Amino acid sequence: MTTKAHTIKAPADADQRKAIKPMICYAVNDLPPFDAAFYEQAREGIQMVDEVVVPPRDAATFDVPAGHFFRIVSTEGPQVGDLNLWNSDDLNERFFSGKTRQLHATHVTRGDRLWSTLPGLRPMATITHDTLEWYGFDEFGGGVHDVIGTRCDPYTNHMLKGVDYHHCCHSNLTRALANTKGMPLTEAELHVHDVMNVFMCTGFTRDTQQYFMKASPVRPGDFIEFFAEINLLGNLSACPGGDCGSSHSDDATQCYPLLVQIFKPKEGALDSWRSPSRSAYSGTHGV
Repeated sequence: MTTKAHTIKAPADADQRKAIKPMICYAVNDLPPFDAAFYEQAREGIQMVDEVVVPPRDAATFDVPAGHFFRIVSTEGPQVGDLNLWNSDDLNERFFSGKTRQLHATHVTRGDRLWSTLPGLRPMATITHDTLEWYGFDEFGGGVHDVIGTRCDPYTNHMLKGVDYHHCCHSNLTRALANTKGMPLTEAELHVHDVMNVFMCTGFTRDTQQYFMKASPVRPGDFIEFFAEINLLGNLSACPGGDCGSSHSDDATQCYPLLVQIFKPKEGALDSWRSPSRSAYSGTHGV
């Protein structure tokens, strides 16, 4: 005996309801504008002061003082990375992918900011250069550097495949943070959060609206550059998906290292700049 799937009949005014025009949720024109001239001037004469190699299928942390630049660089082959950011003085203030998505777009590039969690809600980093900004959106609706996906994790992988895999980005980020902070894995894991998928090409299918990935357009020499608006602790995982064009969360895909470079502006370049303060909201919540 078979049972027909239960369906809901559309109301008589269904087309009218669907035809309502959308509006942008936040009045983003009221955000402080991206001062391209300032950042370009600040980039002139920058000097590299540190670099960190992120091994394939692993993660590494790095410190970026406020007022410094950092780049994530493709070096040996197409590779995507999962980026976490914290206020280095307070791990409770961390990157807020959802708010970044709402204030900017599903995929970020030069001129966009990475915002921190409530109650801080301030720019943590500003994207100042992106060699992949030419990509835009392709015919499938795919774009680069998304803030819509989470990091690959061993829990979802076990649920779908029934195996333990320890080099998902979530685990990589957890191990790296635990090692850097000298904390137990169980404590470090609670600080790992939704990521910016650096170099990853993603979107939603037009028929089923499912999240998809495709081979990244990144090539050796490509980089994305950020300006640290506050003192940052970064954590980057070189995803086990490689360029994310085939398999995922296993050791079958070709993977490559990523390079993080830290740059200091020349003396006097930031005389007019001040690190942004936390949100000025009273925090009383009506009480």
